[in-house]
Amino acid sequence: MASTNSWTVEIETTVAAPRLFKAGVMDWHTLAPKLASHIITSAHPIEGGGGGVGSVRQFNFTSAMPFSFKKERLDFLDADKCECKSTLIEGGGIGTKIETATSHIKIEPTANGGSVVKVDSTFKLMPGVEMKDEITKAKDSVTNIFKTAEAYLVANPEAYN
Repeated sequence: MASTNSWTVEIETTVAAPRLFKAGVMDWHTLAPKLASHIITSAHPIEGGGGGVGSVRQFNFTSAMPFSFKKERLDFLDADKCECKSTLIEGGGIGTKIETATSHIKIEPTANGGSVVKVDSTFKLMPGVEMKDEITKAKDSVTNIFKTAEAYLVANPEAYN
């Protein structure tokens, strides 16, 4: 019988929540190939433009990843609250290791002008599949995404204002 699992990670940043949400979530398909080309070869919206509920984005990966691509659908978006939910619909282990996977991202402002990124991921494994160090790798990957976006925004203070 397949089991449902989840993990959560919180990432503190020095960047304001709206800027980080725009760069690290809403426009990551544009920034990722530029800022993380060692992992992401290309990324683009394939349905709906990539920025609205129901839109689908595809990310294509280098051999650094255990799969060549992933497609994710945006299921919920509240840009004012810097919050979204998405579902992995193809690639990224779907059909081989994972039956379903969803992510909930919320970026909240902090008193010092920075923000805290909160990511909750829930997934259902295929029957007989066990996760070993994949959860740690997933948390590290998400942390690296937001730390890369943070570094870009700090170096480019006019971007995504």
